[in-house]
Amino acid sequence: MTAPHRTPKNATAARQRLAAPTVAMLPRIGDSLSFLYLDIVRVQQDDTGVCATITTEERGTELVYLPTAALSCLMLGPGTSITARALTTLARHGTTVICTGAGGVRCYTATTPSSLTTRWLEHQARAWADDAQRLTVAVRMYEQRFGTDTAPHAPTLTQLRGLEGQRMKALYRLLAQQHRIGRFRRTYDPEQWETQDPVNLALSAANTCLYGIVHATITALGCSPALGFVHSGNQQAFVYDIADLYKTDLTIPLAFSLHNSDNPEQQARRSFRDGLRLFKLMPRIAADIQRILDPQHSADTPEPEEQLVDLWDPVSGPIPGGTNYAAEAP
Repeated sequence: MTAPHRTPKNATAARQRLAAPTVAMLPRIGDSLSFLYLDIVRVQQDDTGVCATITTEERGTELVYLPTAALSCLMLGPGTSITARALTTLARHGTTVICTGAGGVRCYTATTPSSLTTRWLEHQARAWADDAQRLTVAVRMYEQRFGTDTAPHAPTLTQLRGLEGQRMKALYRLLAQQHRIGRFRRTYDPEQWETQDPVNLALSAANTCLYGIVHATITALGCSPALGFVHSGNQQAFVYDIADLYKTDLTIPLAFSLHNSDNPEQQARRSFRDGLRLFKLMPRIAADIQRILDPQHSADTPEPEEQLVDLWDPVSGPIPGGTNYAAEAP
């Protein structure tokens, strides 16, 4: 009788380790497939993997499998549904799942996997809690918007706010002259929404779209949207900080171009969504956040070692978990 084939214990253990994703196996936020947006589909799990399906009378049922192991963030737009099995698989692979508006321009809620690294949240919290570091981060944001060495030596936040206000007024004045709309003043009053001019309506609508994309990126990185460096006192303070980096390139010129629109809000949302190269902007936002919080960070930084949990030590820094550090009895 032929003896039954038995798999060596070390081979079985190796397969088990490969089946469970570790920190070293998780994709980086800057990978080419970091963000995937879906709408009007059903996301489900079958025997092969996680797939998106849609059924129509003309084409029947169409199915596309999702590369879950290569996704950092899955954005579910209007008309989507997801099964518990598929959501469990995405969480096991370390994929953040975000419910968004059309085109990803709003962020309603998100689920972050327990395996998501806290590296960037720790950088953010450490800089936010120290007044000197918080001001340093604010200066980096200012210089990214207006150029290196544009901030005065040893500035205060009051000085930065004043300089920013002057530059924004100058930009509004320039765009108003280009579009021949006379004097423009930025206003935002929800109680008198219908009485505002088309540029202000379009700018508010486009900014809301931008906030959603920034919020989704911050969540995918594992940072806190509430811990802002210039803004504060709001659950989206950090969202407003980061969104300000892109308004002069994205939303403000768009709003002024709609100064004659009959429906500036709708056109702003559609133009922003249609013209925005979403999958290029989000990795750019992620890289900017990382650079602002940690200027020494490199996109080529190797993945962390396979160590799921560290212990904090105020002297030597993080030390490996899973070890008994009790002193041995003499």
